[in-house]
Amino acid sequence: MNTFFSIHELKNYAFIIVGSVFLALAVVGFFAPSELITGGTAGLALLIHYITNLTIGSIIVLINLPLILLGIKFLGKMFAVRTIITIILISVFIDFLTQIIHLKPFIIDDALGAIFGGICVGIGLAFIIKGESTAGGSTILAKIISSKTELKPGQVILVIDSMIIFSSLFILEDTGKVLWSIISIYITAKVIDVMLTGNLNKKVVYLVTQKTDLFKELIRNELGPQGTIIKGDGLFDNEDKKMILIVVKVDKLQKLRELVKKNDPEGFLIITEATEMLGRGH
Repeated sequence: MNTFFSIHELKNYAFIIVGSVFLALAVVGFFAPSELITGGTAGLALLIHYITNLTIGSIIVLINLPLILLGIKFLGKMFAVRTIITIILISVFIDFLTQIIHLKPFIIDDALGAIFGGICVGIGLAFIIKGESTAGGSTILAKIISSKTELKPGQVILVIDSMIIFSSLFILEDTGKVLWSIISIYITAKVIDVMLTGNLNKKVVYLVTQKTDLFKELIRNELGPQGTIIKGDGLFDNEDKKMILIVVKVDKLQKLRELVKKNDPEGFLIITEATEMLGRGH
């Protein structure tokens, strides 16, 4: 069981602090100066800030407070504590950068602000996720809605972020800024994926063929990866089937396609993403 001051928790808080700093820098250094929008409560806070000129940090706290109270029963005790700490840190860092040290914008340009702001948000959220926390807001709401419906949390977050971006059309009255904000959210998602799962330059390949012995030798000699032969039955004809499962580097995929086309035109090839690999032999 993790305690508040255990090594595991201290490591989580370190990740959360680093992530909160990156999020604050993204908002203050890139998004706010260019009047761009990001997703989640930070994006909603930016919209309200553009209208009311209230401090972004205080708006984030006000938005998240009822959501924390609403969602706390759906979260574990430590998870809830981490989320509250994360929200407070993000708010404090944003107001510190704007109100205390008066940080100057890193750049005032829609394109560069969207790109580098999206990268910073992605890095920040990835660290926060590694710290077993969330930035609050849409994630909490997504957990509640997904627990009561058949929707996945990611789908709920996408809907919420889309609503925030759509609302910005009426507030910013600048289609260009809205489009760059959408690009920024996409960049954020890709950065999170790379940081959490790694930028694996490999694909998972499934090859269904009657010539498994032949392809076993061809793959070993031509491509070199290790693999597994899976035995099964055909769904409709109930015949014995064999499938080769291998992990292949992207630059060797075309060679594999050529081998299948040349040696077994009837072979069935499926190629999917390898988002994460654990263990030896790869």
